[in-house]
Amino acid sequence: MHFQKLQKVIGHEFKNFDLLVEALTHPSIAHERGSECNHHNQRLEFLGDAVLQLVLTDRIYKLYPDLPEGKLTQIRAHLANRHTLFQRAQAIDLGSHLMLGKGEEASGGRARLSNLADAYEALLGAIYLDGGLRAARKFIFTQFADEFLNIKQTTPRQNPKGRLQELLQAHSSNGPIYRVVRESGPDHSKYFEVAVEWQGREIGRGNGSSKKQAETVAADVALAALPEIMARADAPALR
Repeated sequence: MHFQKLQKVIGHEFKNFDLLVEALTHPSIAHERGSECNHHNQRLEFLGDAVLQLVLTDRIYKLYPDLPEGKLTQIRAHLANRHTLFQRAQAIDLGSHLMLGKGEEASGGRARLSNLADAYEALLGAIYLDGGLRAARKFIFTQFADEFLNIKQTTPRQNPKGRLQELLQAHSSNGPIYRVVRESGPDHSKYFEVAVEWQGREIGRGNGSSKKQAETVAADVALAALPEIMARADAPALR
């Protein structure tokens, strides 16, 4: 079967094969076929993102009992940012298994960061639905084994907000704009979700127990995706 190799690589054999097919189906299929294809991977991506955040949070919380909340948040942001997911997707050759619309295929969609990162989260969501949290945790622990070993030595980007502004304004007079998209919790224990936008579109999103922390995480996520952002803006690649 076409996906046997992928199932062997990820270490999970699907009982419900339709979940795997859905995880690998890009929305461009639905856009091109209209009512003929209503199933694509965006809902599974939403679920997979939540599962990834939960498992990573639990893992680093237990691995590093001496680290404060801010450092744990930085570590999680590094592990879960789209560039890291893109690299994980490349490592399992996920792009070769994607089902794309003709236009997306022709424009290099199999190698696009956003497609691979989204499909990776969708695959995780599918594994969770098919095998439960234990199967999802096993997949994540295997996939991120090296990162878990080395993450404490990783040097976080210094002042991500300043660095992001510097790079964006090198290519445009417009700087990043930060917007609170969700705020929850009592006054003494607030939780914020912040989106960072540039030239009218969202380029990163982060969470934290303060607006500043959420903005920093959002900037870090945007920095990881900056090569793709610049490519879409028809700007030279950044170093």
